[in-house]
Amino acid sequence: MKIGYARVSTDDQNLDLQMDALNKAGCERIFTDQGVSGATIEREGLSQAIAAVGKGDVLVVWKLDRLGRSLSFLIELIDKLRKDRAGFESLSDGINTTTAGGKLVFHIMGALAEFERVLISERSKAGMQAARKRGKHLGRPVKLSQEQINHAAGMVKEERETVSGMAELLKVDRTTLHRALKRKAKRSPHQHFYLAEIPDKSTS
Repeated sequence: MKIGYARVSTDDQNLDLQMDALNKAGCERIFTDQGVSGATIEREGLSQAIAAVGKGDVLVVWKLDRLGRSLSFLIELIDKLRKDRAGFESLSDGINTTTAGGKLVFHIMGALAEFERVLISERSKAGMQAARKRGKHLGRPVKLSQEQINHAAGMVKEERETVSGMAELLKVDRTTLHRALKRKAKRSPHQHFYLAEIPDKSTS
């Protein structure tokens, strides 16, 4: 059975285009999220869709970014489906893990995700080394350099990674990064999205 999932980021947008494509693809059940950012991992519609997918079923989306904008999250979710012996299909991207070609594309995505994680780790180490050279270790140890905070802010803003994901990559507690991004947002009025998207209470 094919299970469809559709999402739009704002309440002003409609789901018609995605719904038509999913119905045409033969989806028997379709779950939706409206007015929800792709950077938000906990989504009611997505959770219901994943719960509905069983062995031999296929989760179908109109486009890959409807599922999420974090590459690491996408890889983790699609890999979970694979372990549950379910498939995944993205209509616009030509990805179908039930075919040999689709599996190859997925493995390439996984390699790219790992490559990105290595690059982030290397940048983080370089930032810490630069901070040490500038004598930033006077007094209480600094857990995050300004370079790391700026990089994390950019990744979250572009919806390439979640706050929790960046905290894991930077090897700090989510609360530490959360507070750093909050302080950065308050210093930069044009970056109010951090205040809106990052809850005051850590979920870690």
